[in-house]
Parts: sequence; C-alpha cells; structure tokens
Amino acid sequence: MKTYLPKVKEIKRSWYEADASKFTLGRLASKVASILRGKHKVTFTPHMDVGDFVVVKNAEKIMVTGRKLEQKKYHTFSGYHGGIRSKTLKERLEREPEKVIRDTVYNMVDANRLRKAILRRLKVVKGDTHQFQIDKEIS
Repeated sequence: MKTYLPKVKEIKRSWYEADASKFTLGRLASKVASILRGKHKVTFTPHMDVGDFVVVKNAEKIMVTGRKLEQKKYHTFSGYHGGIRSKTLKERLEREPEKVIRDTVYNMVDANRLRKAILRRLKVVKGDTHQFQIDKEIS
C-alpha cells in the first residue's frame, strides 16, 4: 500500500475554541500547538500545513503554577549597551496576556518554514466574546 499525501485542495480546516481559564499556560499551549500543526488528524503529514484554526478566549484568566508569576522573566534586547529590558510574567500578563499565550505557543511549534503560516491561524482574544464561527471545543 502506498503512503497517502493529502492535496492542498483536500485539506479541510475546522475552527476550535479553547477557554484559557480552564488550563494552565503550558498545557493549553501544547494542546493548541498540536491542533495548529494538525497532529490530531489522520491525514497529518510533517512537511505540510494541514492544521486547523484555534481561538483562545479569556487570555487574561490563564493560570500558572508555583511561583512563576514572580520568578519567570521575559527579556528583550535592543542591541545597544544597556539595552536589555526584563519583565516578569505577572507584569506581562497585566499588560499583554494575548502575547504571553502567543509566545508560548510559538515556542512549542517546530522551528521551520511552516511556523509562520501555522501561527497565522492562532487567534487569541482577551475577553469572552469573539466574531469567529466555532466548530469544536478543546477540553
């Protein structure tokens, strides 16, 4: 039997919704990364983009365990001397909870040419409402 490779026209994309208030940060990101990549499908192929869309709502209510809110730091560097800036996870969640989830999922998706296309299908929403039509829920 020959190996089946899906054609681009045959790829069907569904919309999934995840409520961030029900998950810890890492567990949510790993589930979302798997669905964005398409690993839950029978037609998964590593070198093709066969994943689905994911909408994450309630981004500001994401949970973390332990003392990560105070101890986990995010660093940015401008390239100049003295240009390193650090923020704790707590500071970042207060200002930009969408970016925290997006960056965590970004780091869980394989670093290859498909990463940019895969992350375009991730939608992170701060509140409980959004304009997307949802097919399935992530539990």
